[in-house]
Amino acid sequence: MSRQPNTRTRTRSLRTRLLVCVSVTLVVVCVATGLITTLFQRAYLMGNLDDRVRDAAERALEGASSHPDTDDDLAFLREPGQPPGMLSARLDEDGAIVSAAVVVPGAPIRDLGTGRRTALAGIRADGALHTRAVPGLGTYRVTVLASGDVRVLTGLPMDDVQDMISGLVMIETGVAVAGLAAAGCVCAVVVRRQLRPLGRVAATAAEVSRAPLGHGEATALTRVPEQDTDPGSEAGQVGAALNHLLDHVESSLAERRRCEERMRRSEERMRRFLADASHELRTPLASIAGYAELMNRGTDRVEPALAWRRVSVESARMTGLVEDLLLLARLDEGRPLWSGEVDLAALVAEAVRDARATGSDHEWQLELSLDAPVLVTGDEVRLRQVVANVLTNARMHTPAGTRVTASVESADGRCVIRVRDNGPGIPPTLLPTVFDRFTRADTSRSRAHTDSGVSSGSGLGLAIAAAISAAHGGRIQVTSVPGRTEFTIDLPAARETAAMGAGAEARAASGTGVSV
Repeated sequence: MSRQPNTRTRTRSLRTRLLVCVSVTLVVVCVATGLITTLFQRAYLMGNLDDRVRDAAERALEGASSHPDTDDDLAFLREPGQPPGMLSARLDEDGAIVSAAVVVPGAPIRDLGTGRRTALAGIRADGALHTRAVPGLGTYRVTVLASGDVRVLTGLPMDDVQDMISGLVMIETGVAVAGLAAAGCVCAVVVRRQLRPLGRVAATAAEVSRAPLGHGEATALTRVPEQDTDPGSEAGQVGAALNHLLDHVESSLAERRRCEERMRRSEERMRRFLADASHELRTPLASIAGYAELMNRGTDRVEPALAWRRVSVESARMTGLVEDLLLLARLDEGRPLWSGEVDLAALVAEAVRDARATGSDHEWQLELSLDAPVLVTGDEVRLRQVVANVLTNARMHTPAGTRVTASVESADGRCVIRVRDNGPGIPPTLLPTVFDRFTRADTSRSRAHTDSGVSSGSGLGLAIAAAISAAHGGRIQVTSVPGRTEFTIDLPAARETAAMGAGAEARAASGTGVSV
């Protein structure tokens, strides 16, 4: 079973690593500083001791040179001012020690025994300084100087220098330990404070990681606080980057939800479309099958002429429906339409005349008030279908005696066709979906048939009008209240061109605000 990472543990681990790194760095710096200081201090003290050894050797050689005939004379050691612990020896021509003694504070000089003389043997009279350990006396810094036949070995103890160096090392060690402890405490406080924003950023990331992003249920993701997004600090940069990432995540989730909603609605529309199309096709098929069966039986219940006429009517109904569906499919695929220059004034005038001939129980009016031709570029047949479908919709869904007025306008590079009526209006619940396919005010699916055999409405007329308008770069809209319903077809005007004779004739014939 997987576990979410512990943010506090990770932050503590990072803090521990930082403290270890800082502590190691401080230790290395302190060790290096102490080592360098000790080496320089030792070099200084040894240099000072070597100078004193040379001075003492020169004085001893000078004192021994005053008695050159006496090889074992060490009387110069008894002179006042000799440093305590100083030892001296007389050497013969072969470098062997003839006599040796050491200065003892508050007592006569003391001769060195054989073992101690052995520790000092083998030193050449070249003035070089040597370090020798003398049994019972400690470590000495010694040198041998010669003047003629006189050779004198002189040495001073190194214990004071070594004790001083040891004390310095101890002091430095103590100071380093105290400094490291203080620095460690300060670093711990500073690191802890500096990592607090990073800890909050990590906590935010952990909280976001627990959100159900995979199921699309997350609505608002937690953000890093504004005080932790300062670009002047590394932690602030991380916080700002995390917030930016969360913005992208939320945008992606919102887009995914919108896509899922669009897919769901598309599936619902497809299911509704298939159900409506199946029903529309099933009704004429059932009629055709029924009349065919009656004719096949040769029954007297129906006249053959009537049966053939009903079969033709239903076939025409099916053909019209199929053609409408094919037209919508072609428009959905974006297939180009035939393009030419169309005079909307003439087109609307003809459509109103056709509507008057079909629906004589309505009052049809055409209003034109134009100073120039209203020209658009498009498919005249399809644009005529748009106007006819809107007029047919007004005729089918308004009672007899309703006044239907069609008008054409042109302004700002747009051509607008308006069709309004004073009928009862479109129900508010139906208005948002009036241009959807198979949208009908009659929910019972019952249909009245015209004499031509075409159904009084399959719910595709306005959908086709909207699709054709969109294919021409325009749009169709509707506003409706009881007593006034208006459809507006807005199309882009054609570029400047010569006026069409048909448009002029239509305007001359129709006039302005007259009934036709």
